[in-house]
Amino acid sequence: MNTSNIKNYKPKDFAELTGVSVKTLQRWDRDGILKANRTPTDRRYYTYDQYLQFKGINTEKDERQAVIYARVSTRNQKDDLQKQVSFLRQFCNAKGMIIDECIEEYGSGLNYNRKKWNELLDKVMEQKIKTIIVTHKDRFIRFGYDWFEKFCRKFNTTIVIVNNEELSPQEELVQDIVSILHVFSSRLYGLRKYRKQIEGDEEIAEELQNGNKPDKRTDH
Repeated sequence: MNTSNIKNYKPKDFAELTGVSVKTLQRWDRDGILKANRTPTDRRYYTYDQYLQFKGINTEKDERQAVIYARVSTRNQKDDLQKQVSFLRQFCNAKGMIIDECIEEYGSGLNYNRKKWNELLDKVMEQKIKTIIVTHKDRFIRFGYDWFEKFCRKFNTTIVIVNNEELSPQEELVQDIVSILHVFSSRLYGLRKYRKQIEGDEEIAEELQNGNKPDKRTDH
């Protein structure tokens, strides 16, 4: 089974992906230029293979890799990591998908400097990755997933989200929220400290109160 067939698109989504209008897709469908598929209820849809063909990629000779990506925040969650890997392998086997590599990584979903994750993105940009399979969006990235999904699409890579909520540890979300609060509270504290330093200078404080900029001229 070709793994790219997993992803189907509504006309609106496919139009956005290909950079044309829905009306153009409708015209292409009528003219036989790019025929839409039909559901049993006669709704139009498009496949990822059609997107690749639109981009001029021969799907029959597509030798790019299909990769499993599994992540947890700490090594204390090693069991959770192995559950992810086991679940994804079972999913791929059931779908007849051949997996070329299984990436296991420890690191926060807030961390954009994860080594293996960045190496994976590098391969995406090098046109070496066909499909990335993960259990849940936050296993790939905690925030900004939609941007990264579009980024991967630009390089003809699709991300398959299995959506297994049980394999998305809730304690990680709590830890990440606490981390975010800590960062912003530290910044807020820094701003308050800086303001106190400014207000400690009577001349600058007076200028700020009057709404004027401090006079930087020097006497000669």
